[in-house]
Amino acid sequence: MISKKTQVIASEAYDYRVNVGGFQGTMAIMADFEEITVVLPDGYRAYGRFWPTDDARGNAAADAVGAVLYHHGIQSHCGWYEASAKALASAGYAVLQVDRRGCGRNEPDRGHAESADQLIADALAGREQLRRRSGVADHHVVGVSWGGKLAVAAYVHDSEGVKSLSLVTPGLFPKVGVSKEVQSKIGFAMLYEPQQRFDIPLSDAERFSNDPKWQSFFKKDALTLLQCSAGFYLASRRMDKIIARLHTANPLPVHLLLAGDERIIENDRTVAFVDALPFPDTRITIYDNARHSIEFDAPESYFADLVRFIDNANG
Repeated sequence: MISKKTQVIASEAYDYRVNVGGFQGTMAIMADFEEITVVLPDGYRAYGRFWPTDDARGNAAADAVGAVLYHHGIQSHCGWYEASAKALASAGYAVLQVDRRGCGRNEPDRGHAESADQLIADALAGREQLRRRSGVADHHVVGVSWGGKLAVAAYVHDSEGVKSLSLVTPGLFPKVGVSKEVQSKIGFAMLYEPQQRFDIPLSDAERFSNDPKWQSFFKKDALTLLQCSAGFYLASRRMDKIIARLHTANPLPVHLLLAGDERIIENDRTVAFVDALPFPDTRITIYDNARHSIEFDAPESYFADLVRFIDNANG
């Protein structure tokens, strides 16, 4: 399904490098971020990265033109999206990335969350941290993969200060999920052991990128989350009802960015969902040859599109 709002972009060859999780790619990105601790509502201390703004001429510590809260996916962490965060900071935006509780560099309660409400409250705590550090009242939200699901759920719950949503291959309608047998085990575990872990069914690195270099990165990244708890799976499932109410939320600009060679989410259902929103500014961009992690397969055009949309929404 191709929407009339859709722009299709062929993915291009591009070489950059990231050093994260014990695996180094091919060219290091400068660490222009500050490593911080974000204290979540229940006292959990989450790892975060705050990127101060650079203006377009590369002058550090320039006044922010805006702020961006950046949510990562179910397995990933903020290190996966270092290049796009830097692109946003270079365009003048203060950026906050927070490793979700139990993910990335957060070892306590690995892969666990108690409820959808807890995960949404964590996202809103990130919002408050971004405001304090950036000095900017309003902000844009970027959500990648499962992080797109969290971005939508948090917005439906509390839309205060959000100027736009950029949903990058969002996990609203996954085509890959746990089996019915595992679903039954998760339901049983919720009765007696909600922290029991179950494998995340995304072990095939070829689903994420068509580039063998990045497939190797996904396989070797020591910080990649491999299992989630029964509590997390149920919390994620309960978010579905919240997400379904997006059409009733305050209208705002929404940018849906999809991979043409998608192997993890259902593009057609996702396009139909965004197309049906009664919002005045919804846009859909498809990167023709990219797989799920667009950042690695079509970086130059993706970064440019991400920044351009947020610039337009920023006013």
